[in-house]
Amino acid sequence: MDRAINASRLSERLHALSRIGKIEETGVNRLALSATYKEGMDLVRSWMDDAGLATRYDNFGNLIGRIEGKKKDAPAVMLGSHIDSQPYGGRFDGTIGVLGGLEAVQTMIDNGIEPDVPIEVMSFCDEEGHRFGVGLFGSRGITGQLDPGELERTDKDGITRREALIEFGADPDQLEASVYDPSAISAYLEMHIEQGPNLEALDQPVGIVSGIAGPRWMTVELTGISGHAGTVPMEKRQDPLVGASYIIAAFNGLVQSEAGAPSVGTVGSLDVFPGGRSIIPERVTFTIDLRDSDLNRRDTYEAALENIIDKTAFEYSLEYTIYDDGGTTPKDASENIISIMKEESRSLGLEPPVLMSGAFHDASNMADICDMGMIFVRCKDGISHNPAEYASDEDIAAGTELLYRTMLKLVGK
Repeated sequence: MDRAINASRLSERLHALSRIGKIEETGVNRLALSATYKEGMDLVRSWMDDAGLATRYDNFGNLIGRIEGKKKDAPAVMLGSHIDSQPYGGRFDGTIGVLGGLEAVQTMIDNGIEPDVPIEVMSFCDEEGHRFGVGLFGSRGITGQLDPGELERTDKDGITRREALIEFGADPDQLEASVYDPSAISAYLEMHIEQGPNLEALDQPVGIVSGIAGPRWMTVELTGISGHAGTVPMEKRQDPLVGASYIIAAFNGLVQSEAGAPSVGTVGSLDVFPGGRSIIPERVTFTIDLRDSDLNRRDTYEAALENIIDKTAFEYSLEYTIYDDGGTTPKDASENIISIMKEESRSLGLEPPVLMSGAFHDASNMADICDMGMIFVRCKDGISHNPAEYASDEDIAAGTELLYRTMLKLVGK
């Protein structure tokens, strides 16, 4: 493959950044707004400065590097992702999007190409959401989508997000000043490891993202009657754990009912009260994560799930409550950007499959204000959020070259 980007420079930066917050041999713990996060962001900023971008931090804790175009007042093209991690995370999640975006812009500068429109490289703050419980903070911030009380959320040590932002150097009382006018951005591009097994199974280094699934989050609480495990006859029991088991199994079958549909459903947390070996449970609480790229299908499954819960509660003489934990609608990638990516892929000798993203990304929020496109890079065994996370230099370089060429088309080159 004939590449314009500097693959060795990109690799060196990825490995240098991975040493900040390093755990074990290959892992990273770089939580949002922590001291290691600030150290990592400052290192990325220094590379942006060296490349010739004008850099700044905004009040959401985002790092922005910008170059102007011939048309200074034109909407900018933005490239980005995040460098914060899970506490037991990997080296590539998010970081290849930030450093790949920087590499794309620096390659353009190195080649003396002046874009028609401005370009920004964004390292979004707190995409992961581990520290304060809710992620995508930076991208929700600049698109005006923060919820009330966001700044008062606390981490495990009782530190509020407000306090962490102040420690970072941001001014949480001036958030409005950092919100983007939607007309200021024309397109957003993000490169990310796939975090799934599809590209590896297809033996393809990169993929083109068709859209991002919209998650629907709920918590279900079932209440029965507690009693002695040895004395209450089976036919007399009102056992919420039995009811929950039936609902969970039925939910798993429900999301597989349409062959080939990219629907996924997960019960990731289950709590049994009082939780004794010899006690029939009194209350069971479990979470629902339902995702689909088709909103109508997702809504149909949600209604079917609620019907299952209602019928099961009646059958086992249980009370139930369904708590609405929110979610978002599915987001489609721009057909124009997908078309550009396909065309540029052919010129590189690539045949990337078009895939839906089941994972959430900052691109989902950016799609609310501008055209959005994403490139996936193959990762070993589909593993992510784990020190074993791995993507090869060769695959990352291929994705970055496609990112670079797509960017050039969007900025008039």
